[in-house]
Amino acid sequence: MISKRTNIDVRFVGLDDSFVTYEDRLKHLINIAVDCPNSLIVASEVYLSDFDYDNMEKASSFSEVAIEKLCKIAENQIIIITVIRKIDNAFVNQAIAINKHKIVHTQEKSKLFKLGGEDKYFISGEDTKIKPFEINGINIGILICFELRFKELWKVLEGCDVIIVPAKWGLLRELHFRVLSNALAIINQCFVAAHSSGGKDIVNSSMIYSPNGVIVKDIDMAEIAKIRRYINVGQVC
Repeated sequence: MISKRTNIDVRFVGLDDSFVTYEDRLKHLINIAVDCPNSLIVASEVYLSDFDYDNMEKASSFSEVAIEKLCKIAENQIIIITVIRKIDNAFVNQAIAINKHKIVHTQEKSKLFKLGGEDKYFISGEDTKIKPFEINGINIGILICFELRFKELWKVLEGCDVIIVPAKWGLLRELHFRVLSNALAIINQCFVAAHSSGGKDIVNSSMIYSPNGVIVKDIDMAEIAKIRRYINVGQVC
């Protein structure tokens, strides 16, 4: 079981040319979840369908099937995925956290990337849904891709132990993705797991930044309390 007293193994799942169909990608995600029963599993932004704007109805319908299947297999794993969903006859890019066979948190992408045309296909979520949530004593936050650029959202997620950033980040701005993720870890004295993959001109990178701003392989929960005692910037351990 993942808990605040243990190290956390993180597994990133990204788009791959080997997995062409929605079904292929879901099967790959499920296989990883089954093989890693005590891990935090993070999929890249809209991993299952990509931004399949020509097939939004199909993508949203498949999301419901996928969510149901992921809930069935998720026990001690924490699975974080973003999907295309249809809510009140409009499409949203929604982040979902699954644990103990149920959805424990949802939030819709509130900062749509207009340069990529997202505002033509999705409605924006509410900033108020971006907030810390707790699983087994771990405080978790999520910023979906472009939301990483908004410093007011960093403030909202103060006190998180881990912030997840599922993304499809433009390759020309890869440095921004790395610097912002690193800075967020340092300023909020937490771990940041940032993951971008999929498609031409998209960053393919998975990083875990520690509260000290260095890249690590997994999450050591003791490191958070240590840094917050050492440099007290008002965080609550």
